Amino acid sequence: MIVRTACCACLSFWLMLAPACATETPARSPAEIMDILMWNREPVGGPFELIDHTGHTRTERDSRGHLMLVYFGFTYCPDVCPTDLQAIGLALDKLGRDGDGVQPLFVTVDPERDTPERLAEYVPMFHPRLIGLTGSTEAIRKAADAYKVYYAKVPARQDASDYTVDHTAFIYLMDRDGNYLGFFPPGTSAERMVEIIHPRLAEPAR
Repeated sequence: MIVRTACCACLSFWLMLAPACATETPARSPAEIMDILMWNREPVGGPFELIDHTGHTRTERDSRGHLMLVYFGFTYCPDVCPTDLQAIGLALDKLGRDGDGVQPLFVTVDPERDTPERLAEYVPMFHPRLIGLTGSTEAIRKAADAYKVYYAKVPARQDASDYTVDHTAFIYLMDRDGNYLGFFPPGTSAERMVEIIHPRLAEPAR
C-alpha cells in the first residue's frame, strides 16, 4: 500500500462528518470507511456503469491501461472539492506528457443536481482530461459503496428545500488494471501526488 500520508487532524476532520440531521442512512460510517482504507480490510474499487459529462455511458473498463485518480464529490461543494480537483489538475500538468497515462475521474454524490450538462460546465475548469460521471441514485450508491465512500444529504437550515451533501473526500489511486493502490487525503498537494504517481507510471504494464 502507498498513499496513506494523512495527518491526524485531516483524518479526525473526516471521521466527524456523520451528522445527526442527515436525511439518508449511508451504508458505512466515516469511521468504518477510514478503518477499511487504512488497514486494507476489504477490497476497494470495482465495476461501475455511469454517464459521463458528454452523455455517454462509461465503465471502469474504459480506463484500463491507465492509472486512475478517482474522486467523489459534487459541483455545489463550496471548498473541499474545488481545492482537491485543482490539485489533481495541477498534478497532471506537472507530470507533463507522462500525465497522459493517468485518467482522472470525478464521480458526483449529488446526481439529482449534477446532470451531464452541469458536469460539462464544471469539470473543464479543473483539467481538460477530467471526466465527470453521474447516473441514477442507485448507480451512484453502488459505485460509492465499491470505493468505500461515505456521503449523506443534509438539509440546509435556512431552507428545507435546499441541501448540501456531507462526504468523505479521498482521492483513490488505482492501477492500470483497476486495482486499488491507496489514497490521497483531502488537501494533498499536487507535488505530493506527483511524487507518488510518477514511479507508478514508470512500472511496465502487465
